[in-house]
Amino acid sequence: MATVVEFETVEGFILDDPIAGVLDNDEYTLGGVVFSDITPYMIDMSLARGKSRELDRYSAGALSVSLNNEARAFDPEYVDGPFYGRIKPRRQIRVTTDGVRQYTGVIDDWNFDYSPGGQSKAEIVASDDFTLLARQLVSGTGVPQATGARVTAVLDQEGVLWPADRRDVSDGESELGADVISGNALEYLQKVETSEQGSLFISKTGDLVFKDRLAATPRSSSLLTFADDGTGIPYTSVGVNYGTELLVNTVTVSSEAGESTALNERSRKVYGVLAEDIDTLVDSTDQLDNLADFIVSKYADPEYRFDSITMNLDTMTAGDKADVLGLELSDIVLIKFTPNGIGDPIQQYGQVIKLDNDIEQIRHDITIGIAALDWTFLVLDDAVFGTMGNNYLAF
Repeated sequence: MATVVEFETVEGFILDDPIAGVLDNDEYTLGGVVFSDITPYMIDMSLARGKSRELDRYSAGALSVSLNNEARAFDPEYVDGPFYGRIKPRRQIRVTTDGVRQYTGVIDDWNFDYSPGGQSKAEIVASDDFTLLARQLVSGTGVPQATGARVTAVLDQEGVLWPADRRDVSDGESELGADVISGNALEYLQKVETSEQGSLFISKTGDLVFKDRLAATPRSSSLLTFADDGTGIPYTSVGVNYGTELLVNTVTVSSEAGESTALNERSRKVYGVLAEDIDTLVDSTDQLDNLADFIVSKYADPEYRFDSITMNLDTMTAGDKADVLGLELSDIVLIKFTPNGIGDPIQQYGQVIKLDNDIEQIRHDITIGIAALDWTFLVLDDAVFGTMGNNYLAF
């Protein structure tokens, strides 16, 4: 398994910039950004992308890389070091395994640990560009438009200027009202995500992805199967959860158009009142009603669900390894599990909401966080998600 870690050591030329736009300099080159391979120095690495619960928002993807620094290769004060002058925060970093990108981010911190005996390490702490969006401010007026158009309008703002070639934005199903756009760019975009009941995250390649609720609806055409009985990709452990942390049976959804409260009386009687208030940007009471009804229908009961599965990539076949490395947030999987080898297998479809990698020089483990798909929208002609009674009409 070949995992490669590279960080940006030369920045690209920027036309008309008084510093980065000067010709014939070796700091900002016409050839663009240059990355240097630091894999030979790597001791271990962990990266985490996604969210812990289906009801949470996606968080910034985090990366930590521990490096051998005994020769002061990463010491920013050592003039003879191979990377002297290049050890800086806010440089790009990327991780690739078997030619498949697993992470794209920016270095937040360089941390150094020295000991008198010469044992020293450097640590890179990085995050993806959700962290950048969280520090950018937006302002202006949003016209009535669909959620996808609102996301695009925010990304186009002067205070953001998100590159057009790093966007994967769905059209959107919810219609938003006129609004004063203000404050933190990430928080505003996540409010749009909530209004849509879609997904907003940074991809493995660094693109901003916004999926509306229909684009995020699962389809069975390309799902991966994981199994402990030889009928799918093997895994080393599975986490199972059966609790109330996702249970909501009373919800009030509000916007400038008003508010709507929905109750699931059966769930309230059985489990007690578990309430949520949700603030949105939708432009009509009909949409507020639909969102409220959707939430108390989907989250009215506790779920027996596969919370996570962990696997060792080093023991997999080349084909299985390639399939696992190709997984992205919101992809669909089928998990088969026979607890202790007793009884019939339990099967459950799930949506990937978290991807964690723990990498050492001789081992690579991946843990996939799962959201259960016992309740999902109907997809016409889909062999799994196209059955009336088991799946529900979209709004």
